[in-house]
Amino acid sequence: MTLNLFSQLPGAGERHEAEIFDALLVAPGIKIERIVSTGQASPPEFWYCQDENEWVVVLRGSAWVKFQAEDDIRVLRAGDALHIPARCRHRVEWTNPDEPTVWLAVFYGGHGDA
Repeated sequence: MTLNLFSQLPGAGERHEAEIFDALLVAPGIKIERIVSTGQASPPEFWYCQDENEWVVVLRGSAWVKFQAEDDIRVLRAGDALHIPARCRHRVEWTNPDEPTVWLAVFYGGHGDA
């Protein structure tokens, strides 16, 4: 089956209440998702802290990601990738409200896995 990661995207400036999550592959030890953001950000004071590692790339659009252990915000644009180790507290500070931000997220392993 062929899948186009840019199919069925919201139009420019079209805002959804929540991000869109599409599981592309789920197998033992790995999950690959397409995430589409239309201006969403993490709620104030909320931090993701997941048990698996995450490698994420912005395919289209832009976003800001903040790690709790860092002072600076990381600005991500199309083509930028980021590794988020398991149990690393992080949050999405901003996603572009004017165009969909398309993420490809790969979740793998767990805390303490080699």
